[in-house]
Order: sequence, then C-alpha cells, then structure tokens
Amino acid sequence: MDEVELISKAQTGDRQALSELVKNYEKTVYNFSFKICRNPEKAENTMQETFMSMVKSLKQFDGKSKLSTWLYRVVVNHCLMDLRKKKHNFVSIDDDEGEVPEGSLIPDWKNIPDDVTENNELKKILDDAINKLQPDYRVVFVLRDVNGLSTEETAKITDLSVPAVKSRLHRARSFLRNEISKVME
Repeated sequence: MDEVELISKAQTGDRQALSELVKNYEKTVYNFSFKICRNPEKAENTMQETFMSMVKSLKQFDGKSKLSTWLYRVVVNHCLMDLRKKKHNFVSIDDDEGEVPEGSLIPDWKNIPDDVTENNELKKILDDAINKLQPDYRVVFVLRDVNGLSTEETAKITDLSVPAVKSRLHRARSFLRNEISKVME
C-alpha cells in the first residue's frame, strides 16, 4: 500500500494504516527531533507529541505537501515551543562581525581522515557549535544542511519566506565557521 492510500485509510480511522505511518516515520521524526532538541529524552518526548498531534490532526492533512514535510513542521513547532519556554542562553548570530570569507566551509566528514579519534573530536566540535545556535537558526541549518531539504521545503516547514531561510542559513553557517575556527586555531 502506498503512502497516499495509508494516509487516506488512517484519516478514516484505520488503526493499522495509522500504525504503519508511525512505523514509517518513527526514525525520521526521532532523528530530526534529536538534531533540534539536542537531548535524547526531549527528542523522545517530541516524537511522541508529534505522533499524538498527527493522530489528532491527520484528518486536516490535505495532501498538498508531503506527509514528511507536515511532520517536520510539527516537530519544529514542538521543539521551538519547548526551547522558548526554557529561555536558553544562545549566542547571538545576528551581528555580522567577524564573518569568515565565502569559500570557507564547514568540514565535510567524508573528507576527513579515517582516524576515529580525530573524527569523533571534530564531530564533537561541530556538535558543540550547532548546540550554541539559536533554535530558529538551528532548525533551518538542520533542515537544509543536515537533512538536505530544499530551500523551498525548508521555507514551507518553518513558515518563512525563501529569502528568510537563505538569510538564516547564511548566518548559521557563518556562525558555525567562526565557532569552528576558534577551536581549530
């Protein structure tokens, strides 16, 4: 049964179809939740809240976008609400001071030597830098650069304009370059 049929059956109350949809998206939703929330317990809670929201609101899903896009949006809403409640201290990336020149890139893990220790250390440096990003910038960065979604898909998920997505992504990348450069010097 394809996804459109599963959604249609789930919308009419078919529990097996709903269960299949949850099963199909369980890993995707958890992984995305973890990348945004940065905590396994929060990611698990967000995943559960996302699927509870899906169960409650699936009848309203109109199929104009992919179900995954709709679920990403639900995850983003849950994660950002939780992060805003906590009022974490995030480093501001809104000033352009100290921007790294265009050409400098965030490390590409597949081009790094296979030395596991070095690779793990570099991953930790990037992970720490991502953790410092303000939630709104982190969401855009994860959707575009980690999950590989298009700018248009990211805009739809985040309810931003395409230029706003591009701007936030540029600022997030610049911030991450600066953070990584500080550590690598």
